[in-house]
Amino acid sequence: MVKLDVITTRGGDGGQTSLGDGTRLPKHAPRVEALGAVDEANAAIGLLRLHTAQEEDAMLARIQNDLFDLGADLSVPGAGDGPGAGDGPGEGDGGKERLRVTDAQCLRLERELAGMNAELPPLRSFILPGGTPAAAHAHLARTLARRAERAVVALGAAEAVNPEAVRYLNRLSDHLFVLARTLNMGQDLLWEPGATR
Repeated sequence: MVKLDVITTRGGDGGQTSLGDGTRLPKHAPRVEALGAVDEANAAIGLLRLHTAQEEDAMLARIQNDLFDLGADLSVPGAGDGPGAGDGPGEGDGGKERLRVTDAQCLRLERELAGMNAELPPLRSFILPGGTPAAAHAHLARTLARRAERAVVALGAAEAVNPEAVRYLNRLSDHLFVLARTLNMGQDLLWEPGATR
């Protein structure tokens, strides 16, 4: 259980922050950058939820929770060999299991994505981000999910990262793309190559 009774700790005033395992890192470290990018995507989804209802909102609520799981995963290094790596009790964690993103979370995104896509007409062109307010917010969230994916991939090039975290973010941006089309009710804004020349 998380208990946050003091928000201003002054612990980061020197340009460092703590990971979930207590490790101190500079705020510009790749792992902290990845955590921040995931947080940005989550915040954009929070804005998107202001424009959705019922089924879409329920999907986005699950995704927001997943993104906190992903942040918890990234905040405790040692998951480089997959979701099972580092899950067991470790040094200094009081015997608690570490939270890792799993295959089941990725598969749920794939099922939701496939269900939405089955209701849409096939694409005959690239689409422009926009349309309804909900779709525009979904496109913004999609771009931030891609940024988070790039940050986690960059981190993974230097140190251990759970591959399911990368997979989740990859599926998430696809999910948000299809959700944006759904929220535009099939009235996509199509790219017309060279139309403004």
